Parts: sequence; C-alpha cells; structure tokens
Amino acid sequence: MKPALISGMKPEGHMHLGNYLGALKNFTDLQNSGKYDCYFFEADLHSLTEDFSPREKRAQVLELAAEYLAAGLDPKKSVIFPQSAIPAHTELMWVLTTMAPEGELRRMTQYKDKALVKKREVNAGLLMYPVLMAADILLYGAAAVPVGEDQLQHLELARTLARKFNARFGETFTEPEGILTRANRVMNLKDPGKKMSKSQPDGCLFLDDAPETIRKKIARAVTDSGTEVAYDPKKKPGLANLIDLYAALSHMEPAMVAREFAGEKYSVLKTRLAELVIEYFSEFRSAKKKLLAEPSRIAEVLAGGAAEAGRIAEKKIAEVKKKLGLL
Repeated sequence: MKPALISGMKPEGHMHLGNYLGALKNFTDLQNSGKYDCYFFEADLHSLTEDFSPREKRAQVLELAAEYLAAGLDPKKSVIFPQSAIPAHTELMWVLTTMAPEGELRRMTQYKDKALVKKREVNAGLLMYPVLMAADILLYGAAAVPVGEDQLQHLELARTLARKFNARFGETFTEPEGILTRANRVMNLKDPGKKMSKSQPDGCLFLDDAPETIRKKIARAVTDSGTEVAYDPKKKPGLANLIDLYAALSHMEPAMVAREFAGEKYSVLKTRLAELVIEYFSEFRSAKKKLLAEPSRIAEVLAGGAAEAGRIAEKKIAEVKKKLGLL
C-alpha cells in the first residue's frame, strides 16, 4: 500500500504562473511519480476568509477544477474533490480546535502578516485557518504533504495536534512529513521586489492569457540598468526573474539560461521567453476552455472524488468520535 499524499489550492480566480510553478506543477509531478495515493482538493472553505459573492465563488470552484484537470491531474490516478463536500473536515477541525493553543495560533506568521496588511480586525477564520488545514491532512492519514517553506509552520501544528490526540486518546493519526517543493518564487513583472499577484494584473502572467497579452506583458517587464544578460538576483532582480521563469519552463538551471543568452540584448530574452510561455501553456489553454464549456463533466469528476474521499473521511471521524466517547 502506497503512503497517502494530500494538498489543495484555494479557488480564487484565474491561476497565474506563480501558482502553477509553486504548487500545481508539483502536484502533477507527484501524481505521475507513482509513489503515492494522491488526494488533491479544492480548499473552498479556506477561501471563504476573503470577500466574495456566491456567484463568483461557484465560478471559481468550477474554474479551479478545470485548471487541475487541464494541467494534468487525472481522476484515474488521484482523488480530486471539493473540501466543502466532506463534512468531516469541519467536524475534525472543531475537535482539534479544543487542543490548539490560542497563543500559538496568534503567533502564526501568515496570520500576523495578514493582520498587518488589513490593519483592522480580521475575521476569526484567518486565525483558525491552520487548524482546518490540520484536519484536511489528518483525516486521510497523509504521510506526505507537499509544502513551500511558508507552510512549514502550519504543517508542524498538524504534527503537534496529531501527537496530542494520540497521547490522550490512543494511536489515531499519522504524523505527516513535509515534502519541500522547490521555491520557484515568481516575482511581479512590473515590480520584481514583490511576488506575482492577481491584484496587479499588468505584472502577472495568467495561465490562460492570450498569446498577444503574454507578449505585451513580458515586453513591458522591468529589467535593470546595463545591457549584459547575467544572472544576479541582488543586482539585477528584474532580469533574474525573467531568467528564473525561462529556466523553470525549459528544465534548465538559471546559470545555463544566462550563458545561452550571453551577448544578446534583453529584448531577445524577452521575446524567446514569451514564445516559450505561449507554447508551454498552449494545450492547457485549449483543455481549460473545453472543460469550462462542459461544467457537467467537471461536476462529475468532483462528485466522484468526493464520494471516494468521503468514505475515508467518515471512517476516520467515526473512529475519532468513538475515542472521544461521543455517540
């Protein structure tokens, strides 16, 4: 029996290149490695901590599922489902909440950062976010969780809560191990000091951008003073960002890319990068468009995944309730 692996993404609108290189590409690589029983969910409950309209949320859930499938996640190889379809996620979250120290939740780096950005009272969902994440992981006996460095603190909380429950009520949960994904920090094309974000669409490459839009955005990307193509993230952050993108999509190291374009103008690198992005996501754009035209097909995949995930989750939450002395 293979170890279980679980991860998810929030449905929040068009996926950009940073989302793909930071998470979705790793999902497909791990699925296709054949080493794990994979569970990939839409973290739609997590996404409720941000402003939304019901109509918008439904569209986002369908779109993320289409992006999962278009990028190569296969319902024959992985269980793909929406988090909200499995009541056991929030049931287990409450159980774990009773064991989670409030002070530790307030010290979570991401919570503190968001509280500073909002500069006003934040909703309690942002505070409890890591406990729901722990429930997402522990329900399925996940031995492996692909995470970036910014999620390690949350993963450690899941491990701590698993140990606490096991010590008090008997062996129930697997302590998950993190699979550190390659950083692939994709920076804003207009401001290389900030991560790529949909809040600044002119500096953000969306996976389904039209070819001409991709060419214009990359052509207008900030580079640096000088004319030499060299990889130096500190002195030439704008140029380094473009080189990093080229390297990630061509399976090359940044230094190799810099050597390939040595002696060329920045415009040559930009032109080649634009064509690489266009070609790399050509099939993705076509597949996503076709999937969104058949929402019933997407719904069928999600319903099938939810049924399979639900069987496992219900068995685990029943075990938890029994150990707690609940009827």
